[in-house]
Amino acid sequence: MTANLLTLNSSKTELLLIGLRKHLAEINNSSINTTHSARNLGFIFDEHLTFYDQISSASKCCYYHIRHLRCIRPYLDTKTASTIVTSIVHSKLDYCNSLYHNLPKSQITRLQQIQNTLARAVVKAPKYSHITPILRSLHSLKITKRIEYKLLSLTYKVLTITQPSYLHDLITVQPPRSTRSSSLVTLVRPSTSSSLRITDLSFQYASRRLWNQLLASFHQPRTYLVR
Repeated sequence: MTANLLTLNSSKTELLLIGLRKHLAEINNSSINTTHSARNLGFIFDEHLTFYDQISSASKCCYYHIRHLRCIRPYLDTKTASTIVTSIVHSKLDYCNSLYHNLPKSQITRLQQIQNTLARAVVKAPKYSHITPILRSLHSLKITKRIEYKLLSLTYKVLTITQPSYLHDLITVQPPRSTRSSSLVTLVRPSTSSSLRITDLSFQYASRRLWNQLLASFHQPRTYLVR
């Protein structure tokens, strides 16, 4: 900050330490003042990466818009209502949703309940009506599949244009082999291993697992940059 002639505004500055509970407990006993969660680019990170505060904030905002949608729904056709919810509510559910990958089921359920309530409001269905055919009629993926779709889209982008570079550096393409599946572009398992469950949430591990699980019919022979 000194090099860029900037002044630190202590009233707008927060210190967030992310780590294991036992390590954070040791730090919290020191004289360092930290916060339990902080907002970065509109997304709330907490010290244990549970994203509980983020999902709570998103829920509050989404249900606010859903209540207003119900008020005007009798005056809208289905297409217009669907367009509105996609731009206002679904955009909030999808924002940075790749970070939700492999979260506990209880957390994903909270997000799915928002989508279910939203879908029923669009088609004017009863509260306890079966949600699967409703989502299918709206051509909408469930929350878990939307998260996986985002990760796979990022992986495809990284493989085709090698951008963004900070993600491209995290994955490695499996060298081609002389087998029937040699046309399939698979990713190498990261060389570093970890017993921590939270490691599976990272792009480096999640992208490799999801991409390699794709059906062979979705893999098309292409030319990719191999590191």
